[in-house]
Amino acid sequence: MLYLILALPVLLFMAYLFLNKQKAEPVIQPEQTESYKQLLQQHVAFYRQLNPEQQESFVLRAVAFLQETHLEGVGFELEDLDRVLVASSALIPIFRFKNWRYPHLTNVVLYPDAFNNDFKFDEGKGEMAGMVGSGFMNGQMLLSRAALRKGFSASAGAENVGIHEFVHLLDQEDGATDGVPEQLLPPEYAEPWMKLVHREIKKMENGKSDINPYAMTNEAEFFAVTSEYFFGKPEKLKQKHPELYDMLSKVFLEEKEG
Repeated sequence: MLYLILALPVLLFMAYLFLNKQKAEPVIQPEQTESYKQLLQQHVAFYRQLNPEQQESFVLRAVAFLQETHLEGVGFELEDLDRVLVASSALIPIFRFKNWRYPHLTNVVLYPDAFNNDFKFDEGKGEMAGMVGSGFMNGQMLLSRAALRKGFSASAGAENVGIHEFVHLLDQEDGATDGVPEQLLPPEYAEPWMKLVHREIKKMENGKSDINPYAMTNEAEFFAVTSEYFFGKPEKLKQKHPELYDMLSKVFLEEKEG
């Protein structure tokens, strides 16, 4: 009986996902695409820095992502801004990669705010802003709507939970979430990358780094946290951590085929 009680929140969440996956995603109309363009211009600095041709490509890929991926809000109706920010989180890390997708992602579930390990939302008491599911949760991503929106605000700094979680998905593509993106990093750079990771973590442990301390958790979190920094404050990262910036440039800025 105790096991049943402990498992109940998980079972309820699985049922929630199953039932909501049956709902067809709304067809995206041309006027909605225009709304997306306006929201991107207002809220996504990465998009504003693209040239017109690149912006058009970004919008088309965002629409394709939203048609392929089921988005759902827990306790609220999604707004176009939510859809645009989830799609932007997905596209920014892979924008330089031709024909790349997230083939194992089926659902993105947004909570109003942080949630807990039982997938419950209790305002002010949750500790998780995002997670990529594994095991029975494979194919699912959970995000805090509040954290997602904050990550694209002017006050975000180098933190962006949406980009963070999608970088974890990229890390998983080689079969292991280990902080070594083997499909994105040329093989000869894998060992230098790990040596750099451990040098930077040592600096953080000694209080000599401005990187978010959460990066010290493990190599996978280091990769995700520094990727947030790379896209959120690239010039600052280049100035303060030039070797790290150069290595992440090899990961994210060199074109790759899908």
